[in-house]
Amino acid sequence: MATGRMEFHADTIMQHTNFSFVLPNDVEMEEVFDHKYYERDPMNIILLHGLTGTDTDWVYGGVAQLMAIQYNLNIFMPTTGNSFYLDQGYRGRNHASFIAEELPEYIGKTFGIKMERGNTMIGGLSMGGYGALHTSLMYPDRFDACIALSSALVVRDVAQTPDSEVGGVLPEGFRRELFGDPSKLIDSDKNPEVLYKKLKAEGKAAPYIYMAIGTEDNLLPSNRRFRDFLKAGGADFFYEDGPGKHNWQFWNEYLDRGLKKVLNR
Repeated sequence: MATGRMEFHADTIMQHTNFSFVLPNDVEMEEVFDHKYYERDPMNIILLHGLTGTDTDWVYGGVAQLMAIQYNLNIFMPTTGNSFYLDQGYRGRNHASFIAEELPEYIGKTFGIKMERGNTMIGGLSMGGYGALHTSLMYPDRFDACIALSSALVVRDVAQTPDSEVGGVLPEGFRRELFGDPSKLIDSDKNPEVLYKKLKAEGKAAPYIYMAIGTEDNLLPSNRRFRDFLKAGGADFFYEDGPGKHNWQFWNEYLDRGLKKVLNR
């Protein structure tokens, strides 16, 4: 197994940025619980960090190395700051384009790994869960599946209840910088619901979605709302919640559950 951290200049966000990686390129089969995942070529997953996080979170706090070994996954974990993985429409602040286009292209050139829709997933926790949902629905031709854990689906809270615990997590100026005019937010393409409706109207296939959240998480209501939205829209998805808080104990357990669900569907 190869692990490491790289820095490169990303044009979409106009800065040098880091990503960590784990590649199961020399795994001992004695370490693997189920060898069936090695009867195919490695799959790829981009794992996104949460608010205030960095590219090493899934390595040091999470179970990236274990997941890479058990499921024969090339795992790439970028740093994007507190961007919510959104495009702001100009070079220097196009974080969705960075995740979906520039990073995979750089990985292809550097590692010789071809990241195509059929072999590539995206996942994340909290802000990264929102980012995984939003990016996969904005770039459905890039990702086969999405694993969204404790997703910070804050669009309606920011737009309608900015003084609530969820809506007020970010300072007002920061919220406006990220999401724009609150009165226009719910109908904007920063709302995953809008992106899903657009795909359906255009007759395009959305990625398969796995969602999970702890029942002691204050983001539970917004995740259940999105679950109900997907169900009403006939989406191909799986949702589950269970005992747990907004922490690594939950994310590590449910990343494993999510990967099993996605890879065995």
